[in-house]
Amino acid sequence: MKRFPLAAALSATALAIAALPAFAQQGVSKNEVVVGTVQDLSGPIAAWGKDVLNGMKLRTDEVNEQGGIHGRKIRLQAEDNSYDPKKTVLAAQKLVNQEKVFAIMGLMGSSAAVAAMPVLVDKNVLSFMPMSSSREMYEPPHKLKWGFAPSNFDSMKSTTTRVYQLTKSTKACALYQDDDFGLEVFRGGEAGLKEIKTDFVEKTTYKRGSTDFSSQIARLRSAGCDFVMLGTLIRETVGAISEARKLGWSPVFVGPQTVYTDQIPRLGGKAMDGLYGDMFVQFPYMDDASQPVRFWANKWKTQFGNDPTVYSVYGYLIADRLYAGMQKAGPNLSVDSFVKAMDTMTIPPDIFGSPTLTFSATKRLGSSASRVSQLQDGRWKVVLDYPKQ
Repeated sequence: MKRFPLAAALSATALAIAALPAFAQQGVSKNEVVVGTVQDLSGPIAAWGKDVLNGMKLRTDEVNEQGGIHGRKIRLQAEDNSYDPKKTVLAAQKLVNQEKVFAIMGLMGSSAAVAAMPVLVDKNVLSFMPMSSSREMYEPPHKLKWGFAPSNFDSMKSTTTRVYQLTKSTKACALYQDDDFGLEVFRGGEAGLKEIKTDFVEKTTYKRGSTDFSSQIARLRSAGCDFVMLGTLIRETVGAISEARKLGWSPVFVGPQTVYTDQIPRLGGKAMDGLYGDMFVQFPYMDDASQPVRFWANKWKTQFGNDPTVYSVYGYLIADRLYAGMQKAGPNLSVDSFVKAMDTMTIPPDIFGSPTLTFSATKRLGSSASRVSQLQDGRWKVVLDYPKQ
């Protein structure tokens, strides 16, 4: 008889547990899914980070206005990393341990994403499509990792060769940043040129943060180059091309995804015309020839008060793809059900010209294909479409 109250209590507890919703998954409750992002909102690329975040907000608002995903609204939590890997780790810890997020999407910066990865893996939180073109975002394949952008090696292997042949160039040179980013761009271009039995006749580097490119440009000019592959960021791209124009030297310039931004013509003006840039998403001009893109761009401006950029599109698409995976995972959302859904996911081309994306347990980047645009009268225009597979 003394055991009866205990037995009854245990029985009652078992019944209560059985009656609870099956939401043992972090970040998932009956009415809500909590997702996070870490962006540079106050550092050197804050303009990019704010646009990426607002792109995510726009898609999140749309999903929530339509009733959420299987009845659950999305709560988006954002943290600032000032483009600093150490701050990124602290931000990721807050999102994972305090906010209890289901996933962190679009984390800004390769080094930052690498630094934060152990925090996510330790708590079984998804690292979904960081804002990075590093292969470490999706290789080697891992249950919790998906990539967003083609690697600089793969994209520049293709783009360098295609532009070199398009422009009928004869002597290729390279100018790139003296770090892992620049070296990956250089190696991609080098591998592509070797496939057409040519090579760089001259190469030169610069230290991160450099503002004077006179010696590098003089060296490349002296080598007789009519084609220069750039492994540069925004200000360095403007500085190098401006120095060449000042000397009356006009080789073909081509750069990676980092040059595909409206900040290049805004900072460098007319001198930037002619630059080729690797890309995989259409720039969303307010007067775009495509009605769906115009509609989206005007919707963006109505909500945020400024014209959208390509980074606005990046944030929007990353969120859209995360939510598509959640939708396919079904009502019983968990990391395992999401992974299973993504591993059989095919995402068709969107209004921004993305290629078809396919995923599997061993393929965590939807596509490595990229296109090529050129700056013409200060605007990016597609000149080479995706290579035929």
